[in-house]
Amino acid sequence: MEAAPRVDLIWSPEFVEYDFAPGHPMDPARLSLTHALVEAMGLTAAPHVRVRPAPLATDDELRVVHTEEYVAAVRAASSGAAPEGAARFGIGDADCPAFVGMHTASARLTGGTLAACRAVASGEARRAVNFAGGMHHAMPAKAAGFCVYNDAAVAAADLLARGVEPICIIDIDAHHGDGVERMFRDEPRVTTISLHQHPDTLFPHTGYPQDSGGTGARGHAINLCLPPESGDGDALRALEAVVEPVLMELQPALVITQHGCDGHQRDPLTNLGWSIEGMRAAAQLLRDLISTHAAEGRWVALGGGGYAICDVVPRAWAHLVAVVAEQDLDPQGAVPRDWRELAASLASCAKGGVPEVMGDGSDVTFTPFSHGYDPANPIDRAIMATRSAAFPDLGIDPMTV
Repeated sequence: MEAAPRVDLIWSPEFVEYDFAPGHPMDPARLSLTHALVEAMGLTAAPHVRVRPAPLATDDELRVVHTEEYVAAVRAASSGAAPEGAARFGIGDADCPAFVGMHTASARLTGGTLAACRAVASGEARRAVNFAGGMHHAMPAKAAGFCVYNDAAVAAADLLARGVEPICIIDIDAHHGDGVERMFRDEPRVTTISLHQHPDTLFPHTGYPQDSGGTGARGHAINLCLPPESGDGDALRALEAVVEPVLMELQPALVITQHGCDGHQRDPLTNLGWSIEGMRAAAQLLRDLISTHAAEGRWVALGGGGYAICDVVPRAWAHLVAVVAEQDLDPQGAVPRDWRELAASLASCAKGGVPEVMGDGSDVTFTPFSHGYDPANPIDRAIMATRSAAFPDLGIDPMTV
């Protein structure tokens, strides 16, 4: 039996310093609870899993995709107060208020993703996970959507500079991965795929199928819009229908995935119908496709959004770590008692309650799109809109199912 691939899990206790304010949706308890559950489930004890601390990204590393003025503005806001003129950089509003240590905390999240990608690209690890990363809304000169520095974009640009190409970035957060797409819209060596709630109904109100890339890179921005209330079967059918043909065609050197779990049916900020089992199945599907079509199965998985702090985020990302490490957990298995007691002691869990099992009891079977296109099905229409907009420029027949 082939040994499980070497996996780097990026974790630093300082990750919880990414803390906008009490009551802000991006509660840092989501990270500490996830790490505690990952440990409680025995995932860090696997011999092929190495836990690595996150270094700070340097200013030079950040400036590969962010402007010098923006990095300086984030540093200036690290006193805890937004300086004069910070509003034009998206700093100081309700989404991204200034906080003490803003630069250092954000640079650490980014440094973690850089370390993960460098380890995988060099062959030091086959796969890596940084569930504290996935800050996909940050723009070159603006914070947005709870995101300060765009770690996936910084890491992808770093990989290109090291000669690692092509790269595919797959984003299944409920929100469109707009910042990553914007930074690479004219770069054909990076292909972004975003599966998200329809932008008519959700921030950032971008990511339509016809938004398929910029000059010299048509087809390399792929957007699939899910109707509100779309459930596991819908999302998994759509994910397979778009990701598999693209990976088959591009044969990427490395794949970065973003696993925001705010598409869950109980997330307070979105309107999709994913379950824990569905998110686990999506990670498994991506693992299988990346193992088959990416060079040596090189894969870096990130976190992202997710605002059901106690009930959803820790379980979703513990399953993600388990899938990456090929230590898949049983969704019907019990949540460890010690973790439940820890969670129950936190104010963050007062509203959502503490889960007792690792899943929601959902059936995630679905019919692959390859079994046939149904024009009466809104999901199939969304799939065909995306394939028709992007696939021809990649040399893929959008009608081949």
